[in-house]
Amino acid sequence: MIKKQEVILPELTIGTVGHIDHGKTSLIKALTGKWASSHTEELKRGITIKLGYSDASFYKCSKCKGLDAYSINEACSKCKSKAELLRSVSFVDAPGHETLMATMLSGAALMDGVVLLIAADEPCPQPQTKEHLMALDIMGIKNIVIAQNKIDIIDDAQALKNYHEIKNFVKGTVAENSPIIPISAQNNVNIDALIYVFEEIIKTPKRDESKDPIMFVARSFDVNKPGSEINDLKGGVLGGSLKCGILKEGDEIEISPGVDINNDNKWKPVATKITGLVYGKNKVKAAKPGGTFGLQTELDPFITKADRLIGNVVGLKGKSSLVISEADLEPHLLNRVVGTKEELKVEPLKIGEPLMLNVNTTVTVGVITKLDKKKLHVALKIPICANKDERVTISRNLGGRWRLIGYSIIV
Repeated sequence: MIKKQEVILPELTIGTVGHIDHGKTSLIKALTGKWASSHTEELKRGITIKLGYSDASFYKCSKCKGLDAYSINEACSKCKSKAELLRSVSFVDAPGHETLMATMLSGAALMDGVVLLIAADEPCPQPQTKEHLMALDIMGIKNIVIAQNKIDIIDDAQALKNYHEIKNFVKGTVAENSPIIPISAQNNVNIDALIYVFEEIIKTPKRDESKDPIMFVARSFDVNKPGSEINDLKGGVLGGSLKCGILKEGDEIEISPGVDINNDNKWKPVATKITGLVYGKNKVKAAKPGGTFGLQTELDPFITKADRLIGNVVGLKGKSSLVISEADLEPHLLNRVVGTKEELKVEPLKIGEPLMLNVNTTVTVGVITKLDKKKLHVALKIPICANKDERVTISRNLGGRWRLIGYSIIV
């Protein structure tokens, strides 16, 4: 166990994506020892609804050779000698259900790399396998490892057939040359091989800690238990990741676009102070870009409860991000709608049409008010923090579900 003064901060964030019930949460359990789905409704239904977070440290035994040398344990399971710490990483578990695509897109904004889970006991691709891979392509995530899961419940012939289905599916996509690792997340089979591939494929990107800090908020909580005494109440907590810069305990911060307290569509930034920073169960004095962490504040917990501040951006007080309530977008539409079993053609956009837009961890609805061949203007239901040239995913409501149809660039 790393001592408090020896806390190694996560260097990057790896996401788990894929179709529902293909084993994403089970894999995170195998890699981190933590069941990422902890929301009451998630435990009841057995699916991921919210974004789940957990950290893991990767180790390698210097005395052993081969894949057996890689693990999440400080002591080598083979020779029992002390293993070398390679690095610490954060994992983000994204939901696979079709109705929760917006949550997956929000989580993708935090990911430096991805493991795409594909169950070997089902034909490939399943609808959300296809949709998630297209989302990764649109969002520019190229560091992808494919985990062919549930090999323990099929025979060799079916595993090989599924492997060829996966190869055909990813041909011509951003994942065409991604390694395919057969695993059983439930029984910890080939987890060592997966860690080895993570180390080879998903490198730690360079970060700029000298810039003003920008934190994307992907969760927000009230951590107080019912019946707590007033003097024991703790301020609201934000969960997310730093894009750049450093945040320190005691910093005065501003959260934008903030909250619409009176429900009159007048959003106001929220100023507060950082009272603590937590990675997993480890408290630290400063947070750096890379992994996910919890930011404890002096905020009234009512403001942060039930993920109310998802999509906000945190910066130092007086240096908050630009807030916009309308935007000009340059659209890039796909030929076919992603995520449906039927191959539906993407129809042209129309004035007055509402679109679901994802930028960073923000989800909003934009109504098209102007439209020409190269540009559209949208009025946003919820304002966003965004800059020129940022990428925005576009989804259209089809049959009561938001379906990914392309992306756009803010102009």
